[in-house]
Amino acid sequence: MTETLLEIDNLNVDYETARGDLKALRDISFDVGRGEIVGIVGESGCGKSTLISSILRLTAPNTRFRQGEIRFKGEDLLRLPERKMRDLRGADISIVFQDPMQTHNPVLSIGRQMVDIQHRSRASKAEKRELASQMLGAVGIPDPEARLDQFPHEFSGGMRQRIAIAMALMSEPDLLIADEPTTALDATLEVQIIERLKELQQKFHCAILFISHHLGVIAELCDRVVVMYAGAVVESGDVREIFHNPKHPYTRRLIECDPGHIKERARVLPTIPGEVPDLAELPDGCVFRERCNQAVHRCASEVPPLELLKGGHYAACWLNRVEVEV
Repeated sequence: MTETLLEIDNLNVDYETARGDLKALRDISFDVGRGEIVGIVGESGCGKSTLISSILRLTAPNTRFRQGEIRFKGEDLLRLPERKMRDLRGADISIVFQDPMQTHNPVLSIGRQMVDIQHRSRASKAEKRELASQMLGAVGIPDPEARLDQFPHEFSGGMRQRIAIAMALMSEPDLLIADEPTTALDATLEVQIIERLKELQQKFHCAILFISHHLGVIAELCDRVVVMYAGAVVESGDVREIFHNPKHPYTRRLIECDPGHIKERARVLPTIPGEVPDLAELPDGCVFRERCNQAVHRCASEVPPLELLKGGHYAACWLNRVEVEV
């Protein structure tokens, strides 16, 4: 069995606001094994960004961790002193951010930035520069030694995202968090970045937590997927199982809205009607009920638990109870 690297157990995170507590994450539980790629998917407002900031413990001042644990290599990150968290960030846990055009300092050369982030290393400056050159070559930047002296504006968006990946992997972290790293890129570059990530993951054998709203990317890259809606996990499991046999109406609607699944030409693309509920005033019962075309009477009063259906496939929907009873 794969060794568990990251384990999130019953995590509840609120934001204190003038209108009351905004329940950003509720009862989040899943794990990431060493060398595994796990995708987190959901529309805007589902809690993906809060989840990332909670893992890194880089949260807003009004954030409150109400319950749960985030265990990395067996240690609860929420209880670690700040100094130890600083040691983990960048070394054991790295992140690639969404927008490659905002990642780098515009007034420092790429080489200077890649040398500076090795501040924990006792290697000489020449050795640090050599490692930086090697990493640029590993992510497919041509003539890497010469390009170390260039500035961010001299690179395209795709190259800047590759450089961001190289910088994140320089310390050979155990966990790489990729926060929608292909959203700002065109389709061709998106494919290149995904292929490069797969190659580097196999080379460094790091785990990847891949955040996205693009189901096609999740299907291509990830081993398992966690589907989030309105701050809660509604379905999780093996990628092939989720895509071929989704058990939550929200997951099914997401798949139907993916342009790759549209079989006929249409002037209007399919959408999920309605909006994500107000997290400061959550409705009773299932949070997806008002947007669901399969809701039953029980959905209005009781919150469906996230239950194991088979072989690592979990879903939170009362319809699955009906299927079992039938």
